Amino acid sequence: MKSHRRAFLRFSLAGAAGTLVLPTIIPARVLGAAAPSKKIHVAQIGCGRIAMTMDVPGIIKHDAARIVAVCDVDSKRLERAGKWVQDYYGKKSGSAKDGVAQRFDDYRKVLKQSDIDAVAISTPDHWHAEPVLAAALAGKHIYVQKPLAMTIAEGRLVSDTVRAKKRSFQIGSQQRSTTQFRIACELVRNGRIGKLRTVRVGLPTDPGGGDERQMPVPQNLNYDMWLGSTPQVPYTEHRVHPQNSISDRPGWLRIESYCLGMITGWGSHHVDIAHWGMGTELTGPLEIEGKAEFPMKGLWNVHGSYHVEAKYANGTTVVIDDKFPNGIRFEGSDGWIFVSRGGAKATASDPASSSGKALDASDPEILNSSLGPSDIHLHKSDDHHLDWLISIQTRQPAVTTPEEAHRSTSACQLAWVAMKLGRKLKWDPAAEVFQDDQAANALLARPERAPYGTQRLVSQS
Repeated sequence: MKSHRRAFLRFSLAGAAGTLVLPTIIPARVLGAAAPSKKIHVAQIGCGRIAMTMDVPGIIKHDAARIVAVCDVDSKRLERAGKWVQDYYGKKSGSAKDGVAQRFDDYRKVLKQSDIDAVAISTPDHWHAEPVLAAALAGKHIYVQKPLAMTIAEGRLVSDTVRAKKRSFQIGSQQRSTTQFRIACELVRNGRIGKLRTVRVGLPTDPGGGDERQMPVPQNLNYDMWLGSTPQVPYTEHRVHPQNSISDRPGWLRIESYCLGMITGWGSHHVDIAHWGMGTELTGPLEIEGKAEFPMKGLWNVHGSYHVEAKYANGTTVVIDDKFPNGIRFEGSDGWIFVSRGGAKATASDPASSSGKALDASDPEILNSSLGPSDIHLHKSDDHHLDWLISIQTRQPAVTTPEEAHRSTSACQLAWVAMKLGRKLKWDPAAEVFQDDQAANALLARPERAPYGTQRLVSQS
């Protein structure tokens, strides 16, 4: 089946770069019941910085899809996104009335629309797991920004549900669709640096601070729904997102109720690549220990400087530290490979990545090594959003499956638990519990404020 899929990809991508060109006839054995002539109707849930700079442009450029709806709890952002989509399609067709996207202020209304096939979820981290679950239960295909969930309990529920409902899934770990990351992982997996011993992961940090003074809730914002299952707290703009910009980095990224900090923010990218190169995409560490600096006061309370070490069953140790160069360095018995974004940013307001080479090695000849037919060849994707759309059409897995997304996210969450407790922890990756440690196990889930929450959603389904 993989050879059929590769043939389909070569054929369908024969047109202009970045555009899906569908052949007139595709054998049923390749696409199954998916109709090749039918555009995939996509709804964009969350219309902020990542949505409007990455996900909406990344999806809308492909002819296989059509964005038919936008949704946000902030009406200003909702209208901006709706106009952007309409202007894009209007310019493309020459008719200003073409491409009017439906507007929704509640994602649950989106999921009731029978003409919507798929959703792209670009909400704050604390609003990832719940709409993914709801979308899967509603029969929609799902693209969601990373990290997959706020807790390991949420992630397990999401992975199990999406797989049970057999929905096409992709998470925003776009490094898997960037050539140098795949090449690095293939070389490591095929022993080009000998036996893998250590993986060093360098991540940035976020500053403390933030204005804690209570402010009136803007009329355009459904603040209660924005808070979702998190505790009710006073509104301040530094808690949520800028009211007059979608390009600036929002405050919620620095508050533990809504994001665990860079350990999941960038960690879910880099640990995902570490897992891919190690061949541990479907498991987790056996031991983990960490330490971190946490602000003693202030609105922004995610971790500052940190150091984490995790040991895996294959004998590899993963070391995560904010003082390492931003990227992933695989160290083996015969050399090393370093891979990063090479200075590229996901958005203009993101911290800078490594300014060095995007792909480097202890010996340049390692990078020139070719793979034979019997070597391990990883899923090749050159466009993360397109890879998801093809998955919907072919019903073949995208480059990142729900379980892989859960395992890369959960490894970061384990690091966060170790950082909070400041000691070594023993982890059972099969049962997903800490061994003989009640304090650590208490951090695998968190209370959910009614009427929101993943447990409540599943119990009512």
